[in-house]
Amino acid sequence: MLRSMTGFGSASSNEDGITLHVEVRTVNNKFFKTNIRLPEVFQGLESEIESRISSYLIRGSIVVTVKYANSSAESAATINVDAIKEYITQLREVDSDTTIDVARLLSLPGALIQDMGDSLTEKVKPRLMLLLEEACDGVVFMRIAEGKTLKTDLDDQNAKISKALAYIKKRAPEIIADYETRLKKRMESLLAEIGKTIATEDIIKEVAVFAEKTDIAEEIKRLEGHLKQFNELTDGLEGDPIGRTLDFLTQEMLREANTIASKCLDGETSRRIVEIKGAIDRIKEQVQNAE
Repeated sequence: MLRSMTGFGSASSNEDGITLHVEVRTVNNKFFKTNIRLPEVFQGLESEIESRISSYLIRGSIVVTVKYANSSAESAATINVDAIKEYITQLREVDSDTTIDVARLLSLPGALIQDMGDSLTEKVKPRLMLLLEEACDGVVFMRIAEGKTLKTDLDDQNAKISKALAYIKKRAPEIIADYETRLKKRMESLLAEIGKTIATEDIIKEVAVFAEKTDIAEEIKRLEGHLKQFNELTDGLEGDPIGRTLDFLTQEMLREANTIASKCLDGETSRRIVEIKGAIDRIKEQVQNAE
């Protein structure tokens, strides 16, 4: 199945005073590359999140953003009594009559303790992973939808190539016949000036050499084979990534088209080759975004 590498998905929840929001964005990349942005309290989950994403997405540049807010009673900080006492003692030593501002005192380093790290992570982790999976489902859905649009364009370009190639295939024998006719007329004209006639075997020999030099049957066959394989891949139902294979096939298609162009200097054929190469360039550009 053809899937794009462009996608977006998000999911949110608000339970027990804890709000979570997960976003997953993807764009094209030759490899699997992740950029995971987590609140500090969830930093330990990065590798697990990456592993979970890899079960949904094979290729692409992937940005995961997790936003978190906690307004539950558990989020309240605990006053560090020992630290506060030490601050007061030091302030009294400086000035025994100084007025102590409690709000400022609580803002000093170590005055408050808020360490829910491991317990919070374990509590929120199942919900976070479910939201991540929901966001990934959204990305996959969008990638499949984008892939259908991509396939329509690729099918159009392949149809153009097939039509032009069919013309070249039909035209190939006519090129040799045209060459034989032109060669015969030219040699007859030249030999007539000196009163001689042309030998049939000479014509046959020259035409045979020309036919061998301009034979494009193998190139046409290979290009048809590449087109068939390309269509089979894009029509397939498997979820395996095919972008790299499609990119390789377009390179091979272009190679065959260039060989045909170099071997066959017929004007009509050259025009069709220009059409084929234009369609291949379009395909090559498009498959860069195929997973």
